[in-house]
Amino acid sequence: MLAILFKTLPFFAVIGLGYGAARSRFFGPEASAALTRFVFYFALSAMLFGFAANLSLAEIFSLPFVLAYLSATTALWLFLIAVALARGTGAEEAVFEAHTGVSGNTGFLGIPMLAVLLGPAAAGPVLLVLTVDMVVFSSLLTLLVTGLRSGRVSLATIRILSLGLLKNPMIVSIALGLAWGATGRSLWPPVQDFMTLLGAAATPGALFAIGASLAGRGGERLAVATWLSFAKLVLHPALVAVSALWLFAIEPFAAGVMIAAAALPVAGNVFILAQHYRVAPQRVSTAILISTVLSILTVSAVISLVEVP
Repeated sequence: MLAILFKTLPFFAVIGLGYGAARSRFFGPEASAALTRFVFYFALSAMLFGFAANLSLAEIFSLPFVLAYLSATTALWLFLIAVALARGTGAEEAVFEAHTGVSGNTGFLGIPMLAVLLGPAAAGPVLLVLTVDMVVFSSLLTLLVTGLRSGRVSLATIRILSLGLLKNPMIVSIALGLAWGATGRSLWPPVQDFMTLLGAAATPGALFAIGASLAGRGGERLAVATWLSFAKLVLHPALVAVSALWLFAIEPFAAGVMIAAAALPVAGNVFILAQHYRVAPQRVSTAILISTVLSILTVSAVISLVEVP
């Protein structure tokens, strides 16, 4: 584990640098927001397109892989809702707690870090995890919260949700990359160089942006936030491991990447959604902070345990 920890420390050091810059006000909120937009719409999109363009759909999509991840994540999602409701939490808060416990920071942290630590072959499985999280679980959150508030899910809600997915730069980048990959042709060298150059900014930019976003996190609702962090960092990868390795017998490398992706800390966009819907923003914000700090050790431990070559 120590060798893996030393490999992950530079990634978390950049997160710490971003945190320190924002905490000291050297890097203000407007700068943090601008950097996040740059990474989200440009650098990370270029990285995702570059990965997808060099892979075929068959190299990325695997139905057993999807079912293994879906089964484990859905089981944890339902369990977290049950625990929240048993505590007397409202239905909307319960849904957000479940989403917090299963939504990892795959885009900004997982793809840059796991692709470097585990090699280019990890790109396909990580992209598939990212796609399932965005298309299935983010959509489920929106539909449930909307349905709970209005008593029904209208066609307008589904239309808005569908348009949101189609406008998501990560989804668009992956889709365009796969479309190009399906042609069997290599990218024109200047285009490949452009994507490589721009995509190279994704890793440091995303990590710095994560750290800057953590600077404004509070320490409220510690008990619940700690429970949700435990669910994300420990229960999620454990259930995914059972599902991938024993229930669906996914080949070891892909299973290891899936488990490592499941061990990632809570995604920052969960807080954005919590603020938007005005549901449990304090516990979500604190869970992001706690899980990110603890993931320095837990992610290293999980990668060591699964022994991904």
